[in-house]
Amino acid sequence: MTDPRFDRLAALKRARTPIVMVTAYDVVSARAAEDAGVDVVLVGDSGANVVLGYESTREVSVDELLVLARAARRGVKTPLLVCDLPFGSYEESNDLAVATSRRFRDAVGCDAVKIEGGGVIAERARAVVEAGIPVMGHVGLLPQHLEPGTPARARGRGVDEALEIARSARELQAAGCFAMVFEAVPAAVATAITQTLTVPTIGIGAGGDTDGQVLVFHDLLGLSRGRTARFVKKYAELYGPMVDGVQAFAADVRARRYPAPEHTYPVDPAQLEAFLAQLGGAR
Repeated sequence: MTDPRFDRLAALKRARTPIVMVTAYDVVSARAAEDAGVDVVLVGDSGANVVLGYESTREVSVDELLVLARAARRGVKTPLLVCDLPFGSYEESNDLAVATSRRFRDAVGCDAVKIEGGGVIAERARAVVEAGIPVMGHVGLLPQHLEPGTPARARGRGVDEALEIARSARELQAAGCFAMVFEAVPAAVATAITQTLTVPTIGIGAGGDTDGQVLVFHDLLGLSRGRTARFVKKYAELYGPMVDGVQAFAADVRARRYPAPEHTYPVDPAQLEAFLAQLGGAR
């Protein structure tokens, strides 16, 4: 792995300097992440929900996520760009995992891919890493493993489940993953496991002692409708102003206040007169 940005993430972990990751799904959100100076941008399968309107992340296809990822790539220059592999595109075999990862690398130019789970998924991660494509792992709550309509809950509250998360994290590290996401894991459990790993951990609902944090772009900016997860902190409330802006536009149009003269293009009076004189014959 020759890209110095991967070494930088490892150095941030050693220095106990938190890593910042956000999701992005188009050039606007990607440019916002770029200009904000984050370390990693994730084209998450959460785009299935916040961009495409699906009920579950399991519903997004490779082709759909490729469109979002290519758009994000155009806005990301400095941070690492990581792409989620969608549900069903890597689990079946090592060959499938490698083929899908290559498709994202070649079509998008992403720097790495992300996959969910341990056990056999660690074998898929190893195959992708050996094919020359960096992999980020994901443990704890695995949204792709939830049937549509199944409520999400924290993972690792019991001994057996916490140990399973620890095993999965160690398997992914041994498989060559350069980092991994911990989602919806009790803070004390995530802290203890993070301390046993040499690769960075990035938490989402996993407390403040993971090596970094990630939030969904639409959640942190208040662009999502309805309830958000317990771990979400909104740093802005942009959905309301968006609605206000559209409503103001609609009101101006209906009242003929828009467009005003300053919003229109002038035409030379002589050219206009000639045009109007010939308009009837142009029919």
